[in-house]
Amino acid sequence: MSRLAWNKERRLLKSPEFTECYERGRKYFTRNFILFVKRRNEGQGGIRLGLTVSKKMGHAVARNRIKRVVREYFRLHQFEFYLPLDIVVVPKRNLEAKQLTLALAIEEFTPLLARIRAEAAASQERK
Repeated sequence: MSRLAWNKERRLLKSPEFTECYERGRKYFTRNFILFVKRRNEGQGGIRLGLTVSKKMGHAVARNRIKRVVREYFRLHQFEFYLPLDIVVVPKRNLEAKQLTLALAIEEFTPLLARIRAEAAASQERK
């Protein structure tokens, strides 16, 4: 298995995990996405990713493209996050699957995730 694999341990798979993230997580907004981020109590680092792409986003091909691009971004940048975070990504309705590329995902997620890391570091210093 490649070091860049994104296996099942790195995904949110069950409904209660998603619900926990929605209810107790912090909301972050980008132009095309909403991220629900919740810090886990577990000691193991790294993020677990969940995707919620509704049928309002389009047909199956469009929804799968969105999920594929978002997963690819997190797969490529997974070693930048040692925090135990659960992240649920929800695309906004204004996003068109055809316009979503890895470059657009990098442009939107990288500054936001840098901000999340900085906030986590600041909260660790306060403790």
